[in-house]
Amino acid sequence: MNVIAGRRLWNQAIVRGGLRRAADVVAWFGAMQAQEYEAAKWALGLRMAEGTVDADIQRAFDEGRILRTHVMRPTWHFVTPADIRWLLELTAPRVQRLMASYNRRLELDARTLTRTIRVFERALRDRCYLTRTELADCLQRAGMPMAGQRLAHVAMHAELEGVICSGPRRRKQFTYALIAERAPDAVRLSRDEALAALGRRFFSSHAPATIRDFVWWSGLSTADARRAVDIIGAGREEVGGRAYWTAGRVPRGAPRAAAVHLLPIYDEYLVAYRDREAVPHGLASLVTSSARGQVIFQHALLVDGQVAGTWRVQRQPRLNLIHVVPFRRLTGPVRRAVGDAVARYARFLGAPTELAID
Repeated sequence: MNVIAGRRLWNQAIVRGGLRRAADVVAWFGAMQAQEYEAAKWALGLRMAEGTVDADIQRAFDEGRILRTHVMRPTWHFVTPADIRWLLELTAPRVQRLMASYNRRLELDARTLTRTIRVFERALRDRCYLTRTELADCLQRAGMPMAGQRLAHVAMHAELEGVICSGPRRRKQFTYALIAERAPDAVRLSRDEALAALGRRFFSSHAPATIRDFVWWSGLSTADARRAVDIIGAGREEVGGRAYWTAGRVPRGAPRAAAVHLLPIYDEYLVAYRDREAVPHGLASLVTSSARGQVIFQHALLVDGQVAGTWRVQRQPRLNLIHVVPFRRLTGPVRRAVGDAVARYARFLGAPTELAID
């Protein structure tokens, strides 16, 4: 295991003592990618104390102790109620500029977007949690029929404007809520305070990391990223001719850690970095044969801090079958460690699970 990978495993809370609550994990990171919701719950569980189960995280989500919204790049992220407003105020303007061309293409002008927000505010008032389809019905009654991409974009706009965020799940359906009601005690920060807070979270939880990594992860400009590093006084080190930064104490060497982990798709350990020499993970992604060459990520098998294969879940009536596809022959000890990792995932799901190594 190289030093960079070992320290990232520790700072990302994958190998050190598990954090107690889902909100503790999200607060440590500042924001955690949550594009694939079921996988994102496992990303939290992986970093929490042994014995944490899926239902614990679902309860935290339904009760609003963690929220899910579009806040950076843009994609879905988990954030805490305390952090949601200053994060949005810092990162949303750049995302809104990015989305402007899509809004023009979808004929969503400023007047239309403002009107949709007013409809959402009336519809969601007094903790009336509604699905996106139900919000579409509200827009229809207001004379603004919306569907497909147009509906998704007006909802995202309302999120970025700090008006709506996730409500509790209704069975398998997501609902929306007003941020004012879901996060009444959200913190407000000045711009420099927000840059410092986000920089400190990133260069603590993701360290060692580069300026390019922070720019990629946050969606901020390079100038803002450098400003954050200066404010927090991050420590600089050079490894392999590349400058890495860390906030807080730098541990000596690479921490000893369990050898094998099942990382969910879009896990922060992989997706948060633009410079990927320390932990290459191209093999855990597929490039489609289409002209656009879309990249499709997969769940990653991690061995000694490096991507060593992929895995997937095949849900069957009586059990889940975990298919592990290694990129190389696994030794006996590693195969046993894979079994242990699968057993932990099974306990998290609370369902009978079997392992198949392809």
